[in-house]
Formats: sequence, structure tokens, C-alpha cells
Amino acid sequence: MPPIAADAGVELRQSLVGLPKVELHRHLEGSVRFETLLELVARHGLDLPRQAAELRAWVEVLPGQPATHVNFLEKFEHLRRAFVSGEIIRRITAEAVADAAEDGVRYLELHFTPVALASARAFPLEDVFDWVISAVEEAEARAGIRVGLIASVNRHEPVERAERVVELACDRRQRVLGLGLAGNEAEFPAAAFSGILDGARQAGLGISVHAGEWRDAGSVVEAVEILQAARISHGVRVLEDPGAVSLCRERRVVFETCLTSNVRSGVIGAIEEHALPRMIEAGLQVTINTDDPSVCGVTLSGEYALAMESLGLSLVSLRGLVLAAAQGAFLSGRERAGLERELQAGLFVSG
Repeated sequence: MPPIAADAGVELRQSLVGLPKVELHRHLEGSVRFETLLELVARHGLDLPRQAAELRAWVEVLPGQPATHVNFLEKFEHLRRAFVSGEIIRRITAEAVADAAEDGVRYLELHFTPVALASARAFPLEDVFDWVISAVEEAEARAGIRVGLIASVNRHEPVERAERVVELACDRRQRVLGLGLAGNEAEFPAAAFSGILDGARQAGLGISVHAGEWRDAGSVVEAVEILQAARISHGVRVLEDPGAVSLCRERRVVFETCLTSNVRSGVIGAIEEHALPRMIEAGLQVTINTDDPSVCGVTLSGEYALAMESLGLSLVSLRGLVLAAAQGAFLSGRERAGLERELQAGLFVSG
């Protein structure tokens, strides 16, 4: 796997921690603190390596490993072995929220996959929802951050599993704001989930679909036209088709781009090749996100610094992307306006 371009300077990263930020795309299962994982392996005898170096190679995408979607997704198969109790699910959730807040994130939409979290011990899905929700509510109060939840389903798993997830998400609409379709995009088309996503949208959930990451721009068109997605997770290959670009620009589709993740998973060969600047130039509504902080070894401030040092974005541009993320949040119009006002107050006294 090619290395990421020269690390953004420590000073720049630290200064960007103070920039109030919004993140729309961070997966809970990819946000496990390594120190917590080491502790859990030893305490619970998990079927994972006990030595730190070996364990890290199992759960992070490291230089020298293949930059492929297969290797990337395999990390989650290993990580899900850690979720062996409600207490642990609550702890990992609370730590993920605290880490985002410490990095200057003011508003976070945290994607979680109930079926994956339930798999280690066959927990009832409703319990998983409630453990995550209660942990978020407690962590918000301690950390001074606001969190919306996106219930995620995988396209490489049976549609029947997704039906129950949507039902439970709709029952918890006050806290669960959206439904995400993720998983193995390269081998599994999304059309089978159109009915489920349509029902979720009619129930008031926002729809975010992984597309244009491991498949071409046609998957973005499918997500927007057939699945009626308001947001596209990743979507960097949209630029391969001018018609897809026009469609997304006209419908003001929000793109949740993830810089380092796209290198780690083999979507691009090097960070300097990332489509983000060209997406901005094309008039698309884009945002910067971490995707999976622990799997990729990143923070949101670090990704912002990378955008400046490797892609040439200015601080002014980054401030604009923060506001674009606020505008793309799955909140009511009134709540989005309030979030924008709050951010405006901090954005232009930072940096």
C-alpha cells in the first residue's frame, strides 16, 4: 500500500483542533480506541492477538498491507469480536463521542451498524439501539457535543436484516436521524434495498448511501435516482461521468468525502490524487470526514490539515466545508440554522 503523503505538520494539526467542526461520516465500529481494545482482549480472552504490534496489524490498515476493499472490510470482522456485552458497546460509544469532542467536533453524525454490534453474542437488536443511544446521551452531556445517529445496514447482508433495523430506527426517530447503506459496494448492487430505503425516507429518516467508492459513477446515479439518497458516502468517482456530476449538483446532493480512508482502501493511489478539490471546482457540495478513525489512524483535524498541505485547500475553504456539513446534517431546517449560527460565531475567530 502506498504511504500517505508527508504527514501534516503537528502545529497545523493542533491549530485545527480549535476550529469548530462538523462530521457527517464516522463509523462507530471503526472508532475503537486501541488501548481499550488491548484491555478488552486481555480481560475477556477475545479471539484476537494479545501482542500490541500483532493486534494493530489485525485492526488497522498499515503500510505494507494491500490497499483493497477486502483488506479494509476485514478489519471490521476482527473489531466486531470486541463487542461482547452491552457495557462494552456503551463504553466504546462513549469513548468515540469523547474523542470527537476533544478534536473540536461540535456536531457529529455517528454511523453504527446494529447487526454487526449484535453479532458477537447475538444480542437483541433493540437492546443494541438502546445501549448506543443511552451512551450517546450521557457522553454528550459530559463532552459538550451534539450527536445524531445513523443506523447503518450492509448491502452484502440479507435484506431481511435491514427491515428490522429500519423498524427500530423509526421507533427511535428522536435520536436516530438517518439510515445508511454501507458494506461491499464492489460486489453487491444497492437496488435490492430500494423499498426499505423508501420506507425509511417516508418515515422521516435521512438517507446516506455508500457509492462511487469501489464502483464507478453509475453507482452514484443509482443511489441518487433509484434510492433517492440525500447524501453520498465517499462518491469520489462521480467525476468520471459529467452527467452524474450535473445530477448531483442540481439536486444538491451532499458528499461525505474521506481522504485517508480512500488511500487505505485502494480507491486512490496517493492522497495528492484525491478528487476533493475537483469536486469543489465542479460545484458539488462536499464535506471532509474521518470514516474510521481507528482503522485509518486519523483525526478530523488531521484530515483537515492533510487537505491543506496535500490538496492545497485554504483555511477559508475549510471553513466553507464546515458550513456545508452543517447544511447537510439530517436535522430540521430550524436546527440546521441554529447550528450554522453557532459555528459562524466560532469559525471566524479561529485560526
